[in-house]
Amino acid sequence: MWIVRVALQRPYTFVVVALLILLASPVLILRTPTDIFPNIDIPVIAVAWQFTGLNPEEMEGRITTQYERILTTTVDNIEHIESTTVNGQSMVKLFLQPSARLDTANAQVDGGVADHLAPAPRTPRSPRPPA
Repeated sequence: MWIVRVALQRPYTFVVVALLILLASPVLILRTPTDIFPNIDIPVIAVAWQFTGLNPEEMEGRITTQYERILTTTVDNIEHIESTTVNGQSMVKLFLQPSARLDTANAQVDGGVADHLAPAPRTPRSPRPPA
């Protein structure tokens, strides 16, 4: 309540403070560094598999798990692997170490795809980049 009493006794002081805030705000806003989209450089490779007609359990057993095993032996600098499997589709994401080279990892992933397609059933579509 004390601030209300002071504002009623000295109204010009509060008007001047309000004008100072109003004038200083644009200057301070423009000088404040903002980074809405920070530059985060996490090396990630995503591979999508499609095999129409398989339920998630079969897709996981036939495609996803086997492919993850191949990747762990063929790709260097893997931090962790995440995969999502739904009806007829599988998405495998490889999170690499920050120092990993993406071009080398992409070549190794392509080699893993070739190794995986050899014993796979005849109808899976080749991996494609996610949309």
